[in-house]
Amino acid sequence: MNAQKRHEIFARLRDHNPEPTTELNWTTPFELLAAVLLSAQATDVGVNKATARLFPVANTPQAILELGLDGLKAHIRTIGLYNTKAENLMKTCRILVEQHGDEVPRTRKALEALPGVGRKTANVILNTAFGEPTIAVDTHIFRVANRTGIARGKDVVEVERKLLRHVPKEFRQDAHHWLILHGRYTCLARKPRCGSCIIEDLCEYPEKTEL
Repeated sequence: MNAQKRHEIFARLRDHNPEPTTELNWTTPFELLAAVLLSAQATDVGVNKATARLFPVANTPQAILELGLDGLKAHIRTIGLYNTKAENLMKTCRILVEQHGDEVPRTRKALEALPGVGRKTANVILNTAFGEPTIAVDTHIFRVANRTGIARGKDVVEVERKLLRHVPKEFRQDAHHWLILHGRYTCLARKPRCGSCIIEDLCEYPEKTEL
């Protein structure tokens, strides 16, 4: 795929959705971090229902520590793997309180040192909470990037590296939101809805459908 085609793809995605953002509900960097930690193998809708119960009671690292592990589990038990997620979130809160003054750090190294936080989660926080032009590659982005030809790669790190190289600078800040939403609602895993896709004519996927 050439640079002109990539530019047109992102221009159309921007025209369709000028201000994309995560579908997780959050108001502070810590709320976003907590929501992303809880979102692994869970839907954003399910996480939002749980955080709607949790955040009014405890939405800072110190408040969650004071809530206690059992109290935290009681608020998020509707989410899959909630036991492990609760333990990771409690450990993360303790580190934030003891090492970062109850604040979410703004560096990749410090973020990835938190329990349950990998490269993808760190990228989400850096991009969405702190405005850095990172690209968090999840399963949706990995699929869309490979299927369309925007950035083909064997693993998420290779796709991320190619996206950072190939996505025009003017689109880089919002690129991962556009690609996630496109994969979530149009370029579906089982059967993409090519017939209703705004970039179908630019996409290099050879097995397009009529849906």
